[in-house]
Amino acid sequence: MPVVDPSLFSPQSITPETAAMNADILAKMSVLPDIWAFPPEVIREARRAGRGPFPISPRSPRARILTIEGKGGPLALRIVSPEQPKGVYLHLHGGGWVLGQADFQDGMLEKWASEAGLACVSLEYRLAPEHPWPAGPDDCETAALWLVAEGRALFGTDRYFIGGESAGGNLSVVTLLRLRDRHGLTPFRGANLIAGCYDLGLTPSARQFGSERLILTTRDIRLFVKHYLAKGENPSAPDISPIYADLRGMPPALFSVGTRDPLIDDSLFMAARWEAAGHQASLKIWPGGCHVFQGFDFPLTDQAFAAERAFIEAL
Repeated sequence: MPVVDPSLFSPQSITPETAAMNADILAKMSVLPDIWAFPPEVIREARRAGRGPFPISPRSPRARILTIEGKGGPLALRIVSPEQPKGVYLHLHGGGWVLGQADFQDGMLEKWASEAGLACVSLEYRLAPEHPWPAGPDDCETAALWLVAEGRALFGTDRYFIGGESAGGNLSVVTLLRLRDRHGLTPFRGANLIAGCYDLGLTPSARQFGSERLILTTRDIRLFVKHYLAKGENPSAPDISPIYADLRGMPPALFSVGTRDPLIDDSLFMAARWEAAGHQASLKIWPGGCHVFQGFDFPLTDQAFAAERAFIEAL
């Protein structure tokens, strides 16, 4: 099983830069209104305008939109690519299946394109509560099947990777399982899974995190799940909570999470199950990192990206 160093959880392991970032996030979030007091589209618009917990990522000047047909209508794929890609990264954004959009991560996608030579394809999947489960997973499955069918012709390579943050980590694993079970396909060389939510019934760390507004609270997680599972679906179903799935045939995976993330148990448990199924499971635990700290510009983010890049480039 992945070995966890207990010292990573010590307060002494948190750098001054990380502690300062957490304090700044808490100060800013303490004056933001309760997102659950507004309809989801109002919060989405506020985030588009930069009035959210994460800083606005600069839009990539080379991003282009390709539209494909999905089960619920046209699906937009935001593509950021070098001229000669060494691989393709299918990116599924976070936001609790309710918030977020494909162009919020352009800065990160640009780094993958410029520094690792990957063509990045970020999917604009349908969001709850307007489009609850299984709409999001259906769109992700469609995008993955499109990549399998068209990727080599479009990008000149079939070296494929999948990944995402938070809800995007969940959707990445669900997509891998759907391709295996529904189509007999295992096309991805690796999965880059950042602070994923793999148990929508809530792991102990998610249940116990409480109300501290360090990006994500226990209440937030419960309400995101309520919006996503609008018809009261069983949260233990493998297509919803992949921690309960048969994980045979999965690719190597990197699980990245901070020690101040309420979803840390999700990564700890899933990495262990991944390895128990006979697959490579790399686990990176970042002292003091809040939920998806990779969305902020500070030293821990650079270290985490270097680890993700090393993982991808070794495959």
